[in-house]
Amino acid sequence: MGHPYQEHYTIEDYRQWQGDWELIHGMPYAMTPSLGATHQRCVTLLARELLDGLEKSPECAEECTALVEMDWEIGSDTVIRPDLLVTCQPHDERITRTPELVIEVVSASSGKRDEHIKFELYAQQGVSWYLLVYPDQQLTRVFRNESGRFVKHADVGKEAIEIPLEACHLSLDFGRVWKD
Repeated sequence: MGHPYQEHYTIEDYRQWQGDWELIHGMPYAMTPSLGATHQRCVTLLARELLDGLEKSPECAEECTALVEMDWEIGSDTVIRPDLLVTCQPHDERITRTPELVIEVVSASSGKRDEHIKFELYAQQGVSWYLLVYPDQQLTRVFRNESGRFVKHADVGKEAIEIPLEACHLSLDFGRVWKD
């Protein structure tokens, strides 16, 4: 339970704010403006890899969508903006259902939130796969949700990995992301 004088914000408050924010259990978190070229390049290459992976599997392309920096409205006091997500459920202009896969590109300013706060939140919400991407190390930590908690599935360098989603199997080749 929070401090008795601690403010608690809602999604309605969030929609009024200017700038880039996330709202987690009523607490606002400022998002770091422009994380730099390395972060942007990594997100762009991962998005390409997700789109290519979905296109290679007809059932994936038909059922699933990859999105970049899209707000996911979890509840009345929680809105998260993952770097990338894949959803295999119908949606409109807002994501309100749990995505199958979430990817966060970890930086010094986002590490604590990505590795702890979001890690627990995504597991509790039933995200099937969570990937933490570390550009400086050219490393991706892959976690699979088992009974509401993430279990490490693999550490991936420049190799490809298969990620079974509910609708299909998604192949991601990190060798294409970590080109020298």
